[in-house]
Amino acid sequence: MTAPADAAEDTGRTGPLAGVRVIDMATVVMGPYAAQILGDLGADVIKIESPKDSARNGALHRSPGMTPLNLNVNRNKRSVALDLKDETGHRRALELIGGADVLITNMRIGALRRLGLDHQSLAERFPHLVYAHAQGFRPDSDRADLAAYDETVQAASGLLDLASRAGDIGAPVVLPSIIADKVAALTIAYTALAALHHQRATGRGQLVEVPMADTLLAFNLVEHLQGAIFEPPMGPTGFAPSLNRGHRARPTRDGHVMIIPYTPENCRDLFHAAGRPDLAADPRVNGDVLDARADGEALAELIESVTPNLTTAEWTDVCAKHSIPVGPVLELDRAAEDPYVREGHLLDVAEHPTEGSYRVVGTPMRFSATPASVRGHAPLPGQHTDEVLRELDERRAAPHG
Repeated sequence: MTAPADAAEDTGRTGPLAGVRVIDMATVVMGPYAAQILGDLGADVIKIESPKDSARNGALHRSPGMTPLNLNVNRNKRSVALDLKDETGHRRALELIGGADVLITNMRIGALRRLGLDHQSLAERFPHLVYAHAQGFRPDSDRADLAAYDETVQAASGLLDLASRAGDIGAPVVLPSIIADKVAALTIAYTALAALHHQRATGRGQLVEVPMADTLLAFNLVEHLQGAIFEPPMGPTGFAPSLNRGHRARPTRDGHVMIIPYTPENCRDLFHAAGRPDLAADPRVNGDVLDARADGEALAELIESVTPNLTTAEWTDVCAKHSIPVGPVLELDRAAEDPYVREGHLLDVAEHPTEGSYRVVGTPMRFSATPASVRGHAPLPGQHTDEVLRELDERRAAPHG
């Protein structure tokens, strides 16, 4: 990954979304992350923002508003500071929206209506616009006006229940990741792209709604619906391998490794490699399949009793040789030193014009013909206001503009 150029000099959009314009009128992580993904794919993303965005607030920064979270979710964008409650600011925002293909917002529907920026108010005026609206709960539900945060959505989607069942700790626990925001962001990105495909074919935009709670519930139930998928149920909810209390990283001679022997053959190969052929003869690993619910925890104890016999590197080699799923435990504080991360340019160092050296998270997507890229640093608040509004005036003044 090459170091990003100054966003003001970004003229070389070559990604698959080159030529698409996106208005990011969202705050915190969910909407901005979705817009950033579209920016990585080549779209021209204009962020309409105010100084109140909490992604810009935090103790860690070199310049006001330039927090780690902001640097992560607002790259490949141009920032325009507008007061949407001010007549001039509101008019300029409408002009920018009218020239865009996609609008992404996670403002509450009541606030959008008061500003005249809800889908109903904009659809007739801008029939081509793909309007992607994300919020915590469905707008036609009795929870529509509830403030939604990642933790509350984890609770409402059943994720806290799953986490507590897996750990057998009684009280529901929150996963240490804002997974609801990020899963919803990915959903916004692909649904907006689907609507954009329809817009290109028909010239018509549409409203795309992404409720976080619905999105994460559907995400959780892919594997965890289990026996409850049938009516009447043939068993409880919950994917046994994931909820098994032995489903954890194993201690090695020098650290930890995640080894997942999914087949009896995997287990036998593992025990032989550890120098314990006697355990390879255990009846629990000599059937046609492993019974994760009945024998999973006992089998996990057997596996954990032998993993300290080898180092993490030795287990990685053994598992690769025998096609046993394996993953060394990555310590995030040392991620930049990891060969896989380094060779994939997933945490390269770049020079920000105002923030100095910082680490840029690389794009995980690879295209053979239209590569995604990190072209521009996260901007200062309102950094591109004059530039973008000048472009707007020039287009309006141009013939047929």
